[in-house]
Amino acid sequence: MKWLLCVLLAAGMVSCNRRDALGEANREAPSSGSPRAVLPSGPVLSYADVVDRVAPAVVTIRTSQRVRAPQQFPFWDDPFFRQFFGGAVPRRQQQPQTEVEQALGSGVVVRADGYILTNDHVVNGAQDIKVDTSNQHTYSAKVVGTDAPSDLAVLKVSADGLPTLELGDSDKVRVGDVVLAVGNPLGIGQTVTNGIISAKGRSTDTGTGSFQDFLQTDAPINKGNSGGALVNTRGELIGINSQILSPNGGSIGIGFAIPSDMARGVMDQLIKRGKVQRGMLGVTIQRITPDIAAGLGLKGTTGVLIGGVQPGGPADKAGLRSGDVILQVNGKDVTDTNGLRNEIAAMGPGTDVTLMILRNGSHQEFHLKLGELNEQNAQQEQGGGGGGGASKLGVELAPLTSDLARQLNLPSGEQGAVVTSVDPAGAAAEAGIQQGDVIEQVNRQQVRTPNDVRDAMGRSNGKPVLLLINRGGQRAFVAVPLQ
Repeated sequence: MKWLLCVLLAAGMVSCNRRDALGEANREAPSSGSPRAVLPSGPVLSYADVVDRVAPAVVTIRTSQRVRAPQQFPFWDDPFFRQFFGGAVPRRQQQPQTEVEQALGSGVVVRADGYILTNDHVVNGAQDIKVDTSNQHTYSAKVVGTDAPSDLAVLKVSADGLPTLELGDSDKVRVGDVVLAVGNPLGIGQTVTNGIISAKGRSTDTGTGSFQDFLQTDAPINKGNSGGALVNTRGELIGINSQILSPNGGSIGIGFAIPSDMARGVMDQLIKRGKVQRGMLGVTIQRITPDIAAGLGLKGTTGVLIGGVQPGGPADKAGLRSGDVILQVNGKDVTDTNGLRNEIAAMGPGTDVTLMILRNGSHQEFHLKLGELNEQNAQQEQGGGGGGGASKLGVELAPLTSDLARQLNLPSGEQGAVVTSVDPAGAAAEAGIQQGDVIEQVNRQQVRTPNDVRDAMGRSNGKPVLLLINRGGQRAFVAVPLQ
């Protein structure tokens, strides 16, 4: 019996050792196939520790301004209406009535000595600004500087030792990252919502001269959240909540925040000099559509197309031309017009830049020094579009005479064919060509008369026609498919 018991114990030990060996082998053996993503071992049950660190640095901003109240009887003193009363009604001697308009937003304390980052639209036009902290203190604030193109502003309150938020690196943010939005929506008090980063590099209103590179999030954002914080799960400020997309004014899960990398550059300049200086190439740029690529003989839509070059600007002095394709800036690939505008603007005036250009199928490098962007030339740097999609051009043309050039506010010496009418059902209309546009090139060939345009189109062999359009001094390429 003892002998049998010893045998059983020995067998059990061998079995255990074998299982241990197999388990160790399984742990050490490399997995086959692609590496698997590392997922959290369990659900996150609370973000309370993050909120404890973040919330004290997020403030409520209350603004007020006096505006002229609408007149109750705006025609009372009009002589035309007074004649119906025989002039018997005495004229009212009263001062114009005013009323106080109030608004609400949020902000983030970025320096312990009282500097606060918020949206420009939160404080724009405000005559009185109050800042309420989470510990029930209220401060009067003054505007250090505002920047409408980025929708950012910096305020200053007289206080020391304020809790602050550290600005994170928004460039490292990934789509799918969990984020928290902190602010005072609808004036109900400080509120925290959570969601994820839904997209990066968003722009909601190109064409207005604004600079946008939004982080899109589904964390609920409502009125009053503007200027508040978007933070990651480490408590770092990665964005300033700015806009929502909604048909009814409430959150539907599409919100936009200004990334911290952009906010940092604007904030530093506003604190240092009270305004923002931006770099400028001096070109009109547009994205390359498949039709435009076909018209230019390009193999793809990589890069950004130069539609026009500002006379005397940095690009003009460096030798860039209309029709050049910008492929790289300082060795970095260019993927879209908005990204190029933001990058050039962020470099600042006076910066030395190297551009890789595609011209007539060959790559060339150009070196230039950036100019300074201002309100007059801001639209020059704005991206344009392309178009296409019908069976015929559908325009009537006339030679560009000196009289027509004056009517179209074009400088003397301009050459081309003027679009005098556009068929609403034609390809030109679908491509965005308008009456008064001047066609300067067809398929990269200079044209001076309507006959030149027709001849050049006849040589297109059914391929999309690439037109260089001059509209009020602004040039852009437009591709018009003929089939």
